Amino acid sequence: MRIQVSRTGGFAGIARHGEVDTSGRPDAAEWEALAEAALAVGRGGPPARVPDGFRYRITVGGRTVDCADPRLTEAQRALISRVLKEGA
Repeated sequence: MRIQVSRTGGFAGIARHGEVDTSGRPDAAEWEALAEAALAVGRGGPPARVPDGFRYRITVGGRTVDCADPRLTEAQRALISRVLKEGA
């Protein structure tokens, strides 16, 4: 499973992207469960903008969720942090 995260916005407006492929990883089940939890609460439309806030796009397979600070769920925040750290 390929998990992609893009971050835009913030005070400086610097975009970041990360990607993790869980195929063959010993912790694949953990990543996939976290990704499913992060996608489960996704909304259909773009999130409300917050001045200087970060906006995120999480893509897992063919499914995409747009979300933004400060309205991230715990699962979204954890997944975003892990992907941007490990998949940079």
